[in-house]
Amino acid sequence: MGQINTSRLILGGIVAGVVSDALGFLVDGVILAPRWADGMKALGKSEFSGNQWIWFNLIGLAIGIFAIWLYASIRSRYGAGPKTAIYAGLAVWFVGVLLPNAALMFATGLFSRHLTLYTTLGGVVEWVAGTLAGAALYTEGAGDPRVREAAA
Repeated sequence: MGQINTSRLILGGIVAGVVSDALGFLVDGVILAPRWADGMKALGKSEFSGNQWIWFNLIGLAIGIFAIWLYASIRSRYGAGPKTAIYAGLAVWFVGVLLPNAALMFATGLFSRHLTLYTTLGGVVEWVAGTLAGAALYTEGAGDPRVREAAA
């Protein structure tokens, strides 16, 4: 079992976060924007502000780094590659999107069932695609001088 390559983890995590954030903007900021606006209006709130979008994206970057850390952590058990990246992406989606949406959107009835369903399904695409993109950049050992010395 190799050491986690921190520099590749950060790079892959940033890529995972950026891809997921971009897809999230497409899903929630474009396709579902009218539904979000209606839902926020029903709660007596204004639409999402620029500052809120910045926070969503920063949180997305942090989750992207977590997703690639998870991928790197389970590679030894499941093997490197897209299948393992999909597992990691699904795990991140399950804990970071499905469960919170089920609790805070569906169970409370704060937002419509359609919005809850669509944003949750969009989330699975966002996090699987993001984790696949970030995992494609992750390699173990490349930053570890012991591995370079052993290869020489």
